[in-house]
Amino acid sequence: MGVRRSVREALTRVYERRLARALVGADVPRHVGVIMDGNRRWARSIGLEDVAHGHRRGASKIVDLLGWCDDAGVQVVTLFMLSTDNLRRPEPELSALLRIIEDVAVDLSGPGRRWKVNSMGASEVLPPETVAVLKQAEEDTRDRPGATVNLAVGYGGRREIADAVRSLLAEHAARGTSLEDLVEVLEVEHIAEHLYTRGQPDCDLVIRTSGEQRMSGFLLWQTANAEFHFTDVYWPDFRRVDFLRALRDYSARHRRFGE
Repeated sequence: MGVRRSVREALTRVYERRLARALVGADVPRHVGVIMDGNRRWARSIGLEDVAHGHRRGASKIVDLLGWCDDAGVQVVTLFMLSTDNLRRPEPELSALLRIIEDVAVDLSGPGRRWKVNSMGASEVLPPETVAVLKQAEEDTRDRPGATVNLAVGYGGRREIADAVRSLLAEHAARGTSLEDLVEVLEVEHIAEHLYTRGQPDCDLVIRTSGEQRMSGFLLWQTANAEFHFTDVYWPDFRRVDFLRALRDYSARHRRFGE
């Protein structure tokens, strides 16, 4: 088994280098969204009853992913870490997952890191201590020169759009704009200016691991013209070669944007 594994790993490295060479000069997505799915199934597949081990292993892959994105020239990475639906999970699992998310935020905002951390989601549904950690990570990284890393925590795509419309209406109410006047001038861009990702480019590529082929409410507005890459690999086993495959598939597609 040891020999077979060594041979397999050597072949994977060769293939990885070939993929990397093929991507030189290729079109690179500005904004990559990642649905990091399969942590619990990964833990169970190796006989672990405590699924928190899967979440921890998955969290340990994030810095690797961000390094690969840096190497490729990706400007924005959005990580789907906790949906509003996930908040219904059993309390012991949810508490452990929230602590892991806090640890990720602290790690990404630590000394020596270059990324700008941005938390996005409905903070009112999260514990105050989690919100405080996420906000501190934002503050500590505000002036850093690297890529923007959106941590989608307590996030739901429909809720984001509702929040954006609510914010837009509140802004115009404060200005004294009547509803009739707003209806006359409202454009798509006006709502986009109130999304959690305002000021950022829309998502170009979404990667979802674990074999599931659905969006689960992820970036519903921002992915209107995105490309999608689904892989059977559970998130804790996601490798650089899997990331390069996603970039290869993206670069091979002709994005016509309706033309």
